[in-house]
Amino acid sequence: MKVVIFAGGLGTRLAEETGTRPKPMVEIGGKPILWHIMKIYEHYGFNEFIICLGYKGYMIKEYFMHYYLHNSDLTISVDKNDVKVHYNKSESFKVTLVDTGDKTMTAGRLNRVKPYIDDETFMLTYGDGLSDVNLKDLLHFHYEHGKLATLTAIQPEARFGGMEIQENGEVSKFKEKPKGDGAWINGGFFVLNRKIFNYIDHPDIDTVMWEDMPIEELTKANELMAFKHEGFWKCMDAMRDKIELERIWSSNNPKWKLWD
Repeated sequence: MKVVIFAGGLGTRLAEETGTRPKPMVEIGGKPILWHIMKIYEHYGFNEFIICLGYKGYMIKEYFMHYYLHNSDLTISVDKNDVKVHYNKSESFKVTLVDTGDKTMTAGRLNRVKPYIDDETFMLTYGDGLSDVNLKDLLHFHYEHGKLATLTAIQPEARFGGMEIQENGEVSKFKEKPKGDGAWINGGFFVLNRKIFNYIDHPDIDTVMWEDMPIEELTKANELMAFKHEGFWKCMDAMRDKIELERIWSSNNPKWKLWD
């Protein structure tokens, strides 16, 4: 089963990093966040990826073109231009890299990779979100309900702590960074039937966000289901998120690191 990853956006809210590289190549623990996402999928046995490239997409191409050598012990005979590989620790990723346009919106990006998706069911996620969602359970849920689309629903943490204050000013309850107000939001990690392409068959689809018209139309048709995930989820939207992910990675228990 193939996994499509959106990796073409500008990442303007992370301009400190994305001025020189695409957002999915911003590193957490010395590895691009894109690599972390792929490792999550590989842990569950999904290792065929289609990457939707856009802004500075050539850097992602170069990363994977050189990936094998960068993860090998080598002996190089420079006079003969000969390379002997002694040991390689590369993952068994199979990666299709597709230029989907610098300014194309997410629905257009998904539409442009349609020729590379030949299975009835495929997965889709964003190139900036990490989670410990159980992908096997997610897939089982998708097959059980029989609808065209499943998204992973999450409840993000509030940015700030919350408290209850009595009239006299006494704090009666305090909670640091509680969950949100109870609302569930789209956390990515979709499972989709190939028939969803009928919902993005539009002449101006390059200007449409996947999260707008297509998902709204799937909802109206009763073809969208939500898999509720109450575990770890974190999107690298801004610099503070990168710093927080780096802190978590440096701890003894980065929640999304499901692999050994």
